[in-house]
Amino acid sequence: MYRVAICDDEDKQREIVKGLLIALSIKVNIDFEIEEFSSGEQLVSHYERNAPPFHILILDVEMGGINGIQTARQIRNLKHLDEQIVFLTSYPEYMVESFDVMTFQYLIKPITPQVLEEKMIKLCQYFQALDKKFMIIKSAFEEIVLKHDDIIAIEAAKSLTIKSKLNFITLNQTYEGKGILADYALALKDNNFLQIHRSVIINLLHVRKFASGVVLMSGGIELPIGRSKLKEVKDCYTKFMIMKVH
Repeated sequence: MYRVAICDDEDKQREIVKGLLIALSIKVNIDFEIEEFSSGEQLVSHYERNAPPFHILILDVEMGGINGIQTARQIRNLKHLDEQIVFLTSYPEYMVESFDVMTFQYLIKPITPQVLEEKMIKLCQYFQALDKKFMIIKSAFEEIVLKHDDIIAIEAAKSLTIKSKLNFITLNQTYEGKGILADYALALKDNNFLQIHRSVIINLLHVRKFASGVVLMSGGIELPIGRSKLKEVKDCYTKFMIMKVH
């Protein structure tokens, strides 16, 4: 499933793009979760609230208030660098301005279904190639897409009401989900993650230093290392650092 934001101040244009995406999802069996925004400010505010990010942003360039290029720039400044951006424009000469918002595509209005289809399929293929770098967590209310590199640790949490509760800790916040810690340890072992305790998996990218029986992670988070795992953890971290240098 790909999360797509359509940001356009014209209701009719949003409906056209949404209709084309729904038609494409039926045609090629790609699942889109679509959210609409009627202004750039509204979309930027979504990101400022740390609401779930999108895979693809479809932004109208010519909007009242902040335009599509300014919107993209503000989202990039919030350190959201993985979103693929598609600009909609009636004036392609604007596009020179957008080179500093990193990779983007653009579509000339009026949009032809075939061109939009081609672009969206290419973008979905790009995300499939990146798939190993993302994780989808099912929380009580929604599905959250997290980038592996943003996860500091995964902790088994005690809960009287939720069976197999897990906390996914990032710099910005901790997300609650469910699952078996050992399953995550196995699935993520080739992605710089390591189980250091029966209730803790860490991301080696976020290790800052080791102290007696604990590891200090990004954001000042201190996590326990199981006594039987001390040597294994230090060996794995040493190997990780050597690989990182090469």
